[in-house]
Amino acid sequence: MPHCVLTLKLIGLAVDYFDGGRDQNSLSSEQQKNAIRGVPSLLEVAGFSYFFGAFLVGPQFSMNHYMKLVQGQLTDIPGKIPNSTIPALKRLSLGLVYLVGYVLLSPHITENYFLSEDYENRSFWFRCMYILVWGKFVLYKYVTCWLVTEGVCILTGLGFNDFDENRKAKWDACANMKVWLFETTPQFTGTIASFNTNTNAWVARYIFKRLKFLGNKELSQGLSLLFLALWHGLHSGYLVCFQMEFLIVIVERQAIRLIRDSPTLSNLASITVLQPFYYLVQQTIHWLFMGYSMVAFCLFTWDKWIKVYKSIYFLGHIFFLSLLVILPYLHKAMVPRKEKLKKME
Repeated sequence: MPHCVLTLKLIGLAVDYFDGGRDQNSLSSEQQKNAIRGVPSLLEVAGFSYFFGAFLVGPQFSMNHYMKLVQGQLTDIPGKIPNSTIPALKRLSLGLVYLVGYVLLSPHITENYFLSEDYENRSFWFRCMYILVWGKFVLYKYVTCWLVTEGVCILTGLGFNDFDENRKAKWDACANMKVWLFETTPQFTGTIASFNTNTNAWVARYIFKRLKFLGNKELSQGLSLLFLALWHGLHSGYLVCFQMEFLIVIVERQAIRLIRDSPTLSNLASITVLQPFYYLVQQTIHWLFMGYSMVAFCLFTWDKWIKVYKSIYFLGHIFFLSLLVILPYLHKAMVPRKEKLKKME
């Protein structure tokens, strides 16, 4: 894990140094902000690489941001150490809450159970529900680590992110979790936007946006996810997990577009009394197939994850591949032509 984190740091460092030697007019504002002009010293690179608050599990940050910390610029009180103890303790406390929950439940909800004879002998619906519960729970260990390390970064000042419109200091420069969104969103894209956000931003900055020359957003996204899969390791489970993420995101966007553009579905979706029911159905589908994707991620090798997928008849693949084919036809059938023409205009 530390070497995975270090790999991203050094890729980012190399790309930022490369940007520093390019014509600045050809760079985006974000690239200009992170571009390194001049060769960092060995001590600076070592400090950046092995900063104690981030070398184990992240978060990612640029060399320029780190140098602002070293130079004493990352503080809400100019010329003094940052007044960040309370914000740091809040993230630590929240991380400890997740830690306690994980420690108490981890003996009872494990991925090893997927490979047991007892799981195999259970009913189809039990197997699905176990994947749903496990899929939510297994992420808590990551949430714990990222909240605690974010607290460390805030305490040192590395988490300082300027002031808001009310001149209140923001400490989210190293945030890796949007906890409320993570716990409440019923959408897959919501979970992606709330989980491991710092690494997602890194991939967007150094991989996705630099594939703009391909002229295809889906292709750029697919290649970015392939990079993430290979970065995690060469186990087949990583490739299957990120392939599922790619498929699910495409299908979810199609479904949202269909509901938005179809008057019938829009009216159904806006019925207030049915909102709790819709939310429950969405959350069930959401976490069932989040867990489905995570099975391959956590079991690593094909002989293990394929056994679990067989036990529920490859439900996730069949469900989303079917929707991928069906939804465009539903859109054509349910969206009035005038709505399509208006959209084209």
